[in-house]
Order: sequence, then structure tokens, then C-alpha cells
Amino acid sequence: MEAALLSDRGVIKLAGDGARNFLHGLVTADILTLAPGPARFSALLTPQGKIIADFFVTEGPAAPNGALGNGFFLDVPGALAATLIQRLNLYKLRAKITIEDLSERFAVLAAWSDSPLANGDARDLAPGIEFGLVYADPRLPALGWRAIIPAERATDAAAALGARLVDAAAYDDHRIALGVPRGGVDFVYSDAFPHETDMDQLGGVDFKKGCFVGQEVVSRMQHRGTARTRAVPVRLEGAAPDPGTVITAGGRPVGTLGSTGNGRGIALLRLDRVDEALAEGETLAAGNVPLHLVKPDWAHFPFPGEKS
Repeated sequence: MEAALLSDRGVIKLAGDGARNFLHGLVTADILTLAPGPARFSALLTPQGKIIADFFVTEGPAAPNGALGNGFFLDVPGALAATLIQRLNLYKLRAKITIEDLSERFAVLAAWSDSPLANGDARDLAPGIEFGLVYADPRLPALGWRAIIPAERATDAAAALGARLVDAAAYDDHRIALGVPRGGVDFVYSDAFPHETDMDQLGGVDFKKGCFVGQEVVSRMQHRGTARTRAVPVRLEGAAPDPGTVITAGGRPVGTLGSTGNGRGIALLRLDRVDEALAEGETLAAGNVPLHLVKPDWAHFPFPGEKS
């Protein structure tokens, strides 16, 4: 098993009697049924249904857990922690909660192996990391485990998990190989809907929970199947171009390239245009580098090139 400290992540804590209902009414995941141990993949959206920030929500144990204490903990993109806190405070009103940025004191560690980890309870690992919180990545079993820990305890946490500490680039390669997009490089925050970033495929939206900010737009996309743009895994036939390189088919733009690693990448594509291009026998390319779509096992949406 390998582990990496994800320096681009931050940690936000919400505590207080009203924290559960407050979060549940805002974000895309069901927080009412969340219990200590697992985590939920979620997002806060604009009223128009676009992603302000995506994150993982986990609940601390009923008994205080070292320096973390109890409450709800958000594993968030570090660059968006202040923005997310500002947005949450706008909705806070009279809710009896506290919202705290713990990013300077706590960090996020990811641990994974070549084979998907067993679907066990993350609390089974917690005795080895009594100074933090451990939870399975709720998107895919193959993504492994995540932990919120004091930044200076990364080596201790990796050892407790039986993992070898490696550079964060190795985790990015693993994520890309699985076709899982990352905000800020594979899509632009505040300019992408959850369906476009595959949150609907990766358990990031609970369509049965009822209201949340942006819910009407997202539900309409779900029921009408109107997501024409999606983040899609690709295989590159050459050196990877820079993120943001335009992808073309027959000279026509069909999307942009995002993160890349080990000959694989994530592309944000207009599926209808790609489907037409493939039907006409055209080749997709990012700059001068040909590329091919790779359908992951977790994708259950109509894929370009598939016969209907």
C-alpha cells in the first residue's frame, strides 16, 4: 500500500447542535443519515446548480477524538476553503453552529493499493491513528482510504496504515488511471454542473434526499438526461500536452484536456460532438497528440462511440 500527503487539501470543521441539519439543507449529500466512520462525497452548489466546491464530509466520533474533537469535518480543496467558509457563513443566519478552518493544523492523507481495498469499516483502522480520522473514499473502493491528521504526523499515519509514504504525484497518477476528475484542473469551479464532473456517477448527489441549493436544476438534468458535457478518461498516443489544451476532431473543437499521467488523462468533452466525430471516422487529438476514449467500469451514461 502507498500513502501520500495531499498538500492541496484543506480541512473545515462544523460543530454545534444545528450542524447536521444545517449541512443537510445545503449540500448534495444526505447528512441526516451520516454516522461516525464513513464519509459522503458532496458539494455546495450555486442556486443555478454549478459547483462552488466539492468535498468529503465525515462525522467525528461521539467521544472527542484528540485535538479534532467532535463535529463534522470537510476534506476540501485547500484553495477553496476560505470561499466555502464564506458561503457557509452566508447561510448560517441563526443556526447554532461554529465553522472553523483547521487547514493550518490538519492535513489530508490518501492511502491506496493496486488492488481495491476491502469494503470494511474505516473505524477498524482508527486505533492505529488515534490522533486523526480515517474513512474510505466514498467515490470508488479502488481510491482507497483518506485520513485527516495533524500535518506533522504523516509518517506516523502511513505506518499505522501499513503504507509507504510517497509523493502526491503518485496519487494523482492513480486517480487519473481510474478516470476520476479533480476540480481546478479537469473542470472549473463555479462553471460546471455535478453531472459534467461525474458526481452523479461517483455517489456525489443524493437524488432522493429532497431540497439542497441548486437541487431543481440538478434534478432536471438527471431526469431529462441533458448533460451533454462530461469529464471522460482518455489514453494519449504521445507526450501529454499542457492542461487546458483544446481537443479537436476533424479540426473542430470538442473539449479540453485536463490532468494527465502515465499516458492517461481526463478530458472535458462535448459528448454529442465526439459521438458524431467518431461516427464519421475522425480522430480525436489534443494539440498534435492523438487520444482515445477509455470507458471506466463506473460510468453508466451513454458513451461516445457506443451503439444505442
